[in-house]
Amino acid sequence: MRGAAADPDPADYVLEEQIGHILRRAHQRATQIFMAELGEPFQITPTQFAALAKLYDLGEQSQNQLGRLTAMDPATIQGVIKRLEERRLIERSGDPGDRRRSSLRLTAAGADLVRAMIPHGIAVSAATLAPLDAEEQRTFLALLQRLA
Repeated sequence: MRGAAADPDPADYVLEEQIGHILRRAHQRATQIFMAELGEPFQITPTQFAALAKLYDLGEQSQNQLGRLTAMDPATIQGVIKRLEERRLIERSGDPGDRRRSSLRLTAAGADLVRAMIPHGIAVSAATLAPLDAEEQRTFLALLQRLA
């Protein structure tokens, strides 16, 4: 990959070598694998899966906290929560200490769905990382964590 120069020559710019382009293509691949493994059979999106999995992992959370934990902006998490509530996979309850705040938790159906999806989620990660050997996978994930 070419390094950044004081006055870069636009002719040196190769889209396929740019980090944003490479990450977008890798994300597209991961999303395609996710949708094949989880999207169609469970009628779930990656953001919905993330919200459900985090509630399963940590239990009841505020909508704002859930958004932060899953790296979703307020508008996105609001839409995700609305769709999960419509499917009766999560439920909301008021916070007695702050009427403006509500807590979210999985319903029994939501918990059952997460338990059914987790093996598929593991398969998505394995398939996404399959082109790399075990050491490359560890290195790649460690490097991505540093960028995130």
